[in-house]
Order: sequence, then structure tokens, then C-alpha cells
Amino acid sequence: MRPALDFNTLKVFIAVVEKESFVGASKLLEMPTSNVSRCISQLEEKLDLQLIERSTRHMKVTQAGQLLYTRAKPLLEALEQTETELTLRQMQLKGPLRICIPNEIGPALLGSVIAEFACQYPELQISCVTNLSGFESLRDDLDLAIIISRGQMDNSDYIARHLVTIPCTIVAAPSLIQRYGTPTHIQQFEELPCITTVSALKGAPWQFVNKKGEFETIKVKGHYRVNSGEMAGQAAVAGIGFAILSKHACQPYISDGRLIEIEFEQAVAPLQLFALYSDRRYLPAKTRALIDFIQQKLGHVSL
Repeated sequence: MRPALDFNTLKVFIAVVEKESFVGASKLLEMPTSNVSRCISQLEEKLDLQLIERSTRHMKVTQAGQLLYTRAKPLLEALEQTETELTLRQMQLKGPLRICIPNEIGPALLGSVIAEFACQYPELQISCVTNLSGFESLRDDLDLAIIISRGQMDNSDYIARHLVTIPCTIVAAPSLIQRYGTPTHIQQFEELPCITTVSALKGAPWQFVNKKGEFETIKVKGHYRVNSGEMAGQAAVAGIGFAILSKHACQPYISDGRLIEIEFEQAVAPLQLFALYSDRRYLPAKTRALIDFIQQKLGHVSL
């Protein structure tokens, strides 16, 4: 089987033909003349054909060389044009941009940010869906997924860029505290009524961070499960169970006495917002621009 032609070698050959000399080609390509000569010799050896007749005074393209030049020239030009178009497409902030953000907290936290980004770049065709599928959403031909995680994030083939940390706390209604008392250690939640998730955060156990910075998990007694922070907050106010909520979301309830904040030696593991994408090396400019924009805007948000 004859080995495939090398495009770089063909580029050297075309330069020699057009400059009508090895020296001219070496200047054009900014490479030593000896390397140019070696490329032509290797090409002739690969094809088992003489492409250029050369002597001490002149060089002449053979019939085979002329045929190769005629066929290879437009192919290389088309390849270079394609490379240019692909590079420009990679760099330009235009065309489709498909993203996924988490339910509820996504629109609340990112709705105005993404809208402002769309106003700045009107040539982008932004498609945004909301769900809690996380890693799986990138398999649906999306460019970017914003996910929520708590504790140690699973290893994956995707790249995660941290956007913002959302502090959380444990709260309960005064009526629940009156009924069960104030817990003094996190292991008690294995027996106390708790509000947990159905599938959000993968239905993971409650997670805490000890003084050493290590994660501790508690499989709580979850008899009321929701996939909504708002519903969890309303359930906590109603006295259904203890809940982990973002401090920002439940602060009004704490301030007016409808919820009581409970603190432990171990801090509640915060929620982390990540931008998830498949490949850092080939990340398009439009996707990188959106991630940078979100990170910049969230940096000024008080959580």
C-alpha cells in the first residue's frame, strides 16, 4: 500500500514550482534550503517519480511534476480556506449557542445575566433549557451546562469551571423545635424528620464539612422529598421537617422568626455552581465568553 501524501510536503513542492527555485521556496517558507531539497527528494521517493529535474544552473518541472502541481494546488488552497473559516467560526461570537441551566435557581440567578449577554451579542442564537440532568445534559448536543453540586463532585470526562459558592444552613420551624428539641449533633438527623431531594444533587445524603475540611455525610430520615428549594422552604416553614436551604433564600424567614437557624461544629457543605463543558482545548470563543460573563456577573452578587 502506497503511503499517503503529506500536505506539508506538497506545500513545499508547490512553493518550489512557483518560485522556480529551492532558494526562493526556502525564503517564502522561512526554512533552510537543505530542508526544502530533502522534502522534494522524499516526495519523489514516495511517488517513485522524478518531479523536478535539477542541475547546478537551472531546474525544470517534469511532466509528472506539472500534473501533481496542477492537481495539488487547488486542493491545498481549499484546505487552507477551510482552515481559515473554521478558525474564524471558532473565534466569532455568532451562531447557535445551546445551554442548560438548573431549574428554579437557574432562572433566578442567571436569567438576567444570560439576557444581558444576549443583548450584547445579538448575532448569537441562544437556546436555553432548564432541567436538573447535570452531566447527562451535555450528551444532548449542548455547548454548556450549568450544574449545582454539593460536596465532592464525581469524576467525569467533562471539564468543570467553578462559578460561585452558595452558603447553606440548616433550619426548622419553631413548632418542629418544640416537638423534637434542638439537635446538638448531625448524627441525630438519621432519626429526625428531614426534607430531602428526589433527584436534585443526585439525591445525595446531607453533607457537612468538618474543621479539617473533610466531608462528612449523613443519611437523613427523609420522609418529604422535593426537587425545589422554594418547596423545601415552604415545607420547613410549615414544620414538616428540618431542611438545608441556601442562607440567602431563607434569611427572610429567619429574620421574621418563621424559621430557626441551627448551627453545628461541622458546617453545612455549600452549594457550588459549575459551568460544565466537554473540552478546554477546543472551547469556542462564544462558549468561553458566556462562562467569563457569568463568572464576572456572579462575582458581584451577594449570596
